[in-house]
Amino acid sequence: MAHVIAVAGKGGVGKTTLCGLLIQYLCESGKRPILAVDADANSNLNEVLGVEAGTTLGEVREDMERAGMDTQHKIPAGMTKAAYLEMRLADTLIEEDDYDLMIMGRTQGQGCYCFVNGLVQTQIQRLQSQYPYVIVDNEAGLEHISRGILPTMKTAILVSDCSRRGVQAAGRIASLMKELNLKPEKVGLIINRAPNGELDEGTLEEVKKQELDLLGVVPHDDMVYQFDCAGKPTVQLPKDSPVRAALKGIVEKLGL
Repeated sequence: MAHVIAVAGKGGVGKTTLCGLLIQYLCESGKRPILAVDADANSNLNEVLGVEAGTTLGEVREDMERAGMDTQHKIPAGMTKAAYLEMRLADTLIEEDDYDLMIMGRTQGQGCYCFVNGLVQTQIQRLQSQYPYVIVDNEAGLEHISRGILPTMKTAILVSDCSRRGVQAAGRIASLMKELNLKPEKVGLIINRAPNGELDEGTLEEVKKQELDLLGVVPHDDMVYQFDCAGKPTVQLPKDSPVRAALKGIVEKLGL
């Protein structure tokens, strides 16, 4: 069974950036192949990794809804709807040398994401035995945790910026996991974008108040911002990047 790692936190704290660098680090450490899952309807993990987005689970859902309604989405003759769905789901796996990427994507227009969330859960459960690690970049907030789509997660990495609100959001996610009786072996907090890699007393006080295990602090790095503005994959940061160095220490602490 794969080691499932869930990365979660409030919006805008850099979850996806750290998730992409974590995937790259584990691949370079010989932990490949990895199944990377972008479980955010507003998907951009592929941009951090520098790969083109393929067919998303959301698009498959839309196609299945239209199946039989027009010639473009018609199920081939002699094929059951279940077999057609399985074939289409295979199209959602973007295969790279060291990892495979699956993107949740979004539905079109109005409607609930329940069906797509269910596809994420079933696909992870179906595929996880084929990989030593599954890394899931969750959408902002509590949605995926509250739906329990990751019942087999072994490590939960909560990400916050230096703000009290970010730490409080991480604390709420940790509390929700307990309420849902989810029992990852390790739950820890990463503080991202810290000026000079240091935390002030107020942030540290909030971390203690939320009873969170601080895994490490990732310093602010202007180069991450510059890469984003230039449309360059974050995984192309130079090897001596302070962000990379901080993440390496965190991974070693987790024993991954």
